[in-house]
Amino acid sequence: MPELSPADQAACDAFTADLPATLYDEERVDVEPADAPAAAYGDPAIVVRCGVGVPKGFDETASCESANGVGYYIPDEQYTDQDLDLTLTAAGYRPRVEVSIPSRYRPNAGPAAMAVLAPLIKQHLTLVDDCN
Repeated sequence: MPELSPADQAACDAFTADLPATLYDEERVDVEPADAPAAAYGDPAIVVRCGVGVPKGFDETASCESANGVGYYIPDEQYTDQDLDLTLTAAGYRPRVEVSIPSRYRPNAGPAAMAVLAPLIKQHLTLVDDCN
């Protein structure tokens, strides 16, 4: 993960603190280190990370899925192969948020996570480039 500026660290800390106790009916579990700007749910874990770098394959021509006004980048191969783990990135916001979803939770966990996280992303992070 990239080094976070003090402002990005504060935004990630506030975002992480507001994450729900459950995500896609999975209970929140501990992360290591405990002060990481991240949260995990269930086993295998759905992981929400704040302050990630630019996702591989993302550029200004990439398409995004929108949920509750927030665009999420999904790598092309993950659209077509439901057996792959899913990685969603709110790439248009700073700091960026990434959600890693094990394939066993597909197809419904991705849209559910996007919808639940969107209001928190809009509340705590800064829109710099609309991803749509």
